[in-house]
Amino acid sequence: MFQRLALFSLLIVQLARPAQPLYVFDNGTGRGDLSPEAQTELARRTGYAGIFWSGTANIPELLAAHTARGMKVVGIYTGMNLADARPQYDPGLPRAIEQLRGSGALITFTISGKAKDGNGDDVALPVIQEVCDLAAKAGLRVALYPHYGFHVARVEDALRVIGRAGRPNLGLVFNLCHFLRSGDESNLSIRLHDALPHTFMVSINGAEHEGDWDRLIQPLDSGAYDVKGFVALLRRLHYDGPIALQCYNVKGEREALLQRSGRVWRAWAGN
Repeated sequence: MFQRLALFSLLIVQLARPAQPLYVFDNGTGRGDLSPEAQTELARRTGYAGIFWSGTANIPELLAAHTARGMKVVGIYTGMNLADARPQYDPGLPRAIEQLRGSGALITFTISGKAKDGNGDDVALPVIQEVCDLAAKAGLRVALYPHYGFHVARVEDALRVIGRAGRPNLGLVFNLCHFLRSGDESNLSIRLHDALPHTFMVSINGAEHEGDWDRLIQPLDSGAYDVKGFVALLRRLHYDGPIALQCYNVKGEREALLQRSGRVWRAWAGN
């Protein structure tokens, strides 16, 4: 009798547990075409918990639109280019960080280009440390965004910089499409083991196992790669941070595309 009651109680808890939210990149909600208000409404209407925003502009409007709908800005995407004459962060970043104070949004940061003089890490580190210090004052975290072809291109690159930076609020984003593009799929378990203690966000999308971006970034109901299995692995490894849908250059009507991936996500959550 006791065992039946315990199992029944466990079932009730599982049924009551809300499905893990899915966020969406603004390259799927109308970046450059729609206002922050319109993009936020589109994300809400198609079942997403909030937007991952590119750049440092329009932050107050974005936050207001999310707050009005009970949604969350999961993060903003910015970075630096080592090939610049004076490599530095976006001039609008300090203001954006202050505007995001208390929101919990991530400051995600790419490091692109090749340093003209010296080691790229040595050029990037003071900038990264300054961004981390600005973010810490606002109660925010910074996540390096490994991007294929950039100076920080792989999980291993991000972990190296994190280790050298010495900032407790610095972590990384695990990007499925960039990981697959690196050709390192056979080492997924190793990379996740190393990365997850430092992972502040994960990006997913439908994908093939290899190819260019048109094959590695698709809606969640397309592609041969087992994204459902990847998400299940994250859960088995106790990752409970945000997950966002990458939509770069996916062809089709944006609302229909968002609905397709949203349906897949909700079906996975029901299993």
